[in-house]
Parts: sequence; C-alpha cells; structure tokens
Amino acid sequence: MGFVLAGGKSSRMGPNTDKAFLDFHGQTLLERALTVAGMVCDRVTIVGDPARFAKVGSSKYVPVVADIFPGCGPLAGIHAALTHSTAELNLMLAVDMPFVSRELLAFFFATAEASDAVITVPRTSRGFQPLCAVYRRDFSTVAEQALRAGKYKVDAAFSGVLVRVIKENELAAAGFSERSFFNVNTPQDRLAAEGGLKPA
Repeated sequence: MGFVLAGGKSSRMGPNTDKAFLDFHGQTLLERALTVAGMVCDRVTIVGDPARFAKVGSSKYVPVVADIFPGCGPLAGIHAALTHSTAELNLMLAVDMPFVSRELLAFFFATAEASDAVITVPRTSRGFQPLCAVYRRDFSTVAEQALRAGKYKVDAAFSGVLVRVIKENELAAAGFSERSFFNVNTPQDRLAAEGGLKPA
C-alpha cells in the first residue's frame, strides 16, 4: 500500500497556504504524490485531516486516514498509516517531494522485498529520508510506543528495529540523486522546484 503524508501545517509556506494544494507544473503537489505512488502501489491513501481532503479526487474516491495521535508530527502519520494498512510493505511519501519518480519508488520496494528489515530507508548527505521510505506493518507498535513516550522524531524510533539503509552510493549507482528528496517547505523552495533548480 502507499500512503501520502499530508498532515503538516505548512507553517513555513506562509499564512493561509496549504502546500498540498500548491500548483506544480499543472498538478497540485498532492495530485502529483498520489499519481506517482499509484504507479507502484495497488492502493493509495492520504494521511491527514479528512475535512481538508474531502473533495480530493473528483473521478475516484481517495480514502483519507486521520492521525490517532494528532499534533505529533510525521511519526504519528506513519503510525496511523500502518495501523490502517492491510499490507506487509507500505510506502510512506511526503506530499511535498515533487521530484520523486516511479523508478525510485520501485527501487525502494524491490530493495525492501529482498530484505527482512522493518524499514527500508534512503540516507543522503542530509541524513535519513524517512518520509520517502518503505515500512513493514510491524513498525506501528514501535511508533506507538515512541508516541506514547512523547518521542516524536521519526528516525529516533529506528534504533529498536532492523533497518535497511540505502546509502548515497547505492542511490547514485541506480541513477538517483539527492535532488529526488527535495522538500517544498517555503516559497523559495517552490520557486527553486518550479525552475528545476538543484537545491542548495
């Protein structure tokens, strides 16, 4: 299954701006994320506030799952997704990563399928990229324990499970760069992305 994490407040994008609905080359960031996830997953679900996404998908219904631990960041979104999931392997994709490709996600799934790891996650010079990674459903228990303990950092929860790290050299050998994981967090990021600029 695939899950698009779209529960953020978009605070850095400016007042009254929901980045999930920002236009990016003719598609909203949300539509783009749903499309690319749908290329490698048989089912795709939005994780966020159901009221915000009630009208998404005029031609087909896109299910929306709300956080069980609201206001606790992306780890809560991952937990909600895995609690809802019926699949063993689950893609988590942040809504604000416009350069993620079908090929990259297929590579992650193939790597995850060849491993017993609970999490298959890329790591670049900027660190882990836990919001573009594959999680086994069992991680929901670990995530819930961390959330109940008030520990909301996603990669801090990795210490208790087997992790398959996809390193920079593996990404490069497969034809992928750090640019794939560029996040649109600010108006400047949006301009850079739309212009096809490589992030600094």
